[in-house]
Amino acid sequence: MNRFDFAGRVAIVTGAGNGLGRSHALALAARGAKVLVNDLGGDTRGGGTASASAADAVVDEIRSAGGQAQPSYANVLEGESIVAAAMEAFGSVDIVINNAGILRDKSFLKMDDGDWQAVLAVHLQGAYSVTKAAWPILIEKGYGRVLFTTSAAGIYGNFGQANYCAAKLGVHGLSQCLAVEGRKRNIQVNTIAPLAGSRLTKGSMPDALFDQLKVEQVTPLVVYLCSEDCRETKGLFEVGAGYVGRLRWERSIGGLFDTRSGLTPETIARGWAKVDDFSRADNPAQATDSIKPVLDAINNPSRGGNEFIDLDEALAGELVLENSYDERDLALYALGIGMARDPDDDSERRFAYELDTNFAAFPAYAVIPQLTAMLAAAKTNSLELPGCRFGFDRLLHGEQLTKLLRPLPRQAKLIHSFKVRDVFDKDPNALVIFAVTTRDADSGIELAYNEMTAFIRGAGGWGGDRGPSEPVNQPPPREPDAVVEESTDANQTLLYRLSGDWNPLHADPAFAKAFGFDKPILHGMCTFGFGVRHVLKAFANNDPRLFNSVKVRFAKTVYPGETLVTNMWQESDTRIIFEMRVRERDEVVLSNSAVELHAEVPEFASGALPESDAQSSAARGRPSGKEGGAGAREVVAMLNEYLRRNPELSDGVGKIYQWNIKDPDFDFVLDLKDSPGSVQPGVATHDTALEMLESDLMEMMRGGSDATSMYFAGKLKITGDVLASQKLQFLADMDPEEAADLLASVSEPADTDSKKQTAQGETEGSVEERAANPGTAIRDSSSISDPPSGPQAAVPDEVEQLRELGEFLTEGRGEFALPRGMSGCVQLSTTNNDAHWLLDFSDGSVRVSRLPSERAGTIVRGDPASLLALLMSRDASAGLFQRGAIRVDGDMSLFKALTFKPRQNRGGRS
Repeated sequence: MNRFDFAGRVAIVTGAGNGLGRSHALALAARGAKVLVNDLGGDTRGGGTASASAADAVVDEIRSAGGQAQPSYANVLEGESIVAAAMEAFGSVDIVINNAGILRDKSFLKMDDGDWQAVLAVHLQGAYSVTKAAWPILIEKGYGRVLFTTSAAGIYGNFGQANYCAAKLGVHGLSQCLAVEGRKRNIQVNTIAPLAGSRLTKGSMPDALFDQLKVEQVTPLVVYLCSEDCRETKGLFEVGAGYVGRLRWERSIGGLFDTRSGLTPETIARGWAKVDDFSRADNPAQATDSIKPVLDAINNPSRGGNEFIDLDEALAGELVLENSYDERDLALYALGIGMARDPDDDSERRFAYELDTNFAAFPAYAVIPQLTAMLAAAKTNSLELPGCRFGFDRLLHGEQLTKLLRPLPRQAKLIHSFKVRDVFDKDPNALVIFAVTTRDADSGIELAYNEMTAFIRGAGGWGGDRGPSEPVNQPPPREPDAVVEESTDANQTLLYRLSGDWNPLHADPAFAKAFGFDKPILHGMCTFGFGVRHVLKAFANNDPRLFNSVKVRFAKTVYPGETLVTNMWQESDTRIIFEMRVRERDEVVLSNSAVELHAEVPEFASGALPESDAQSSAARGRPSGKEGGAGAREVVAMLNEYLRRNPELSDGVGKIYQWNIKDPDFDFVLDLKDSPGSVQPGVATHDTALEMLESDLMEMMRGGSDATSMYFAGKLKITGDVLASQKLQFLADMDPEEAADLLASVSEPADTDSKKQTAQGETEGSVEERAANPGTAIRDSSSISDPPSGPQAAVPDEVEQLRELGEFLTEGRGEFALPRGMSGCVQLSTTNNDAHWLLDFSDGSVRVSRLPSERAGTIVRGDPASLLALLMSRDASAGLFQRGAIRVDGDMSLFKALTFKPRQNRGGRS
């Protein structure tokens, strides 16, 4: 049976003599249903003379169209009579549509009992009476469709219709119960709230609107809900003018209040915002849903709180903020915590001078970005950590834990996730531990974790857990293993505040006095930075890679100009307990503090973060720390050359492939995002990962097998975007002879003439010839050219720049000279690629080699583009040097005297 074919079905439609009921009856009859058309006649108030004419007219209309119908003139309160008429006429009942209704509108003040009872009788009692009489028949058949008619007035309320509203909402309540009871017997029960122009709504709306709201636009939903295949039940639908929408109950997330100390109206009033919060509302659909929050409250009682802190909300909430930093921020911070007062101290200058080849972020800076993000949000009133309803005026920073999960990049965009880890009741104050996870926005890698423990003045007293009280990080009863004494500068606060904490308490004397201080006080986090500096210098030789974590307790304030004395005790190779005092007042300012170090530089500390797709594609890779065998490294070199010769191979691929080679282990990245593509050792964010033995890799590269065969033989494992691996077909299509020649060119030792040694033992000849392999660095005369393994690999443009650089220096495309009488060695080194060229003027001529040398009196460093610009135009050196694009170490006079220029030859090429 077609789901909209009602042949063989019997439908009872009440109030079917006019309007909606008539439309429903005609539509069902037109689709084959046998219809009992019930209508008492009379007026819209339920009065007037009963008449059979309304029902008869509809029956005649149905019969004239070839349908089957029977009239019923009974009052809907006589449900048994109506159902008996249907049984007598058609022998069964399948569908009941309760549509009959009247109106007696009056304000509640003027409404009498007769108006109240009459409306409830027709709408609610009548719907009950008809449905009650039909229900046993439907139950016995195991089939039925029942439809009730409610109204927007019953759902939302309406002035002057208290009787109608009560009846109509009662109808919906009845339908909800019957839907539950009838579900197992295939009886679907639904309710509609129609908006249509009928006798009951005539005069209650403008005529123009009345004419638009055709009753025929409601009936299609009725037909659908009464169809055999419809599975909707317990639904409430608004319908009219072509609109159909489902309504459901909605409940606010609600408030869970602490009942341990007695629930009071005052408590509820303070938490009313939670009671009224629909931002995370749910939609209960059955009675058991109603009791769920109550059961949750019983099984998981509230942890309590007060007007300042809601523990349940605070412990479940999260706030996400974003910001960024660059080299300038790192340098300002370093200076702000007293770094590089001796500018000749290389170990400290490296943190304050971005052009230093060893420039790095000082580890304690890991606390700054999340703090500045929080302060910036507070300035714009967007600092809304769930459950925390106190301001900075109540907050006192008590302890700080900072853990560095990998070295901070020189610059980064960051995402900080703030959560409340724990809350303790230190009546009359509260102690809140905030946990902050900081990630690199581009790669998603977690960089740092911070915990800030804060006292919130006056926010305790709810009777909660007081928290642990055992002392931690206590200095041992012996003389310290190291002591550092250092004075702060009088303007230390003014310098440190440039790192983001702009609180005038640290700068404005009048403001500080208003808070009870003689003068501006030093930032606690500045003192924190001094402490980390002292420990790292005393026990890690200022190597930031050895820093793991630090935890301090702030005991007293420090005034600018005071002398800090840090006493340090080494508990183990990796754990340093320290305490900081102010010498002038002999008061402890940092107590119960400790720094955790790494026993050795961790593997992750030597790699750079994977970069985003918006950045250079080949720079995504980072070293894996796996040296691998010669074969896999040869493949990297061979593929780079193959892609250079055949740049069209990467067109349209747009994928990055991670190769994880086993036995021996070696990782490399085949980046085909952009033409001509590149291959770099290391690991990277990728689309597809391939894993295989090195021996199988070499067999495939020599044409002995293809990837598909190896995959089905179990020799090649593919994860991620498996379909993307099909775009590597060009590897299978490589000419075996060309592949073998390429492998040989990067792996066979150079001939005897090419290995002729200079007086200094440095390789020439074949070394220069092999410099065409982009991005390589030759470390000795016997090894193959290793692709770069430093923190950053070459970007695609740099591949060509490196090649140009090598050709300029080693293939006679450039001329180099020193003034007569001068001699020495000048080394050019690429900062990103660990590639070197040595220009040796020791014997009056120039010899060029690709090996770095300790003999170089002058070292010029820069990226390939900057070095090329320098070689092409000596006049560019001043500008390049000024903006830090190149750096010159060693004998500056040698650099200034050096001349070089392109040689115009070789067929016009320069």
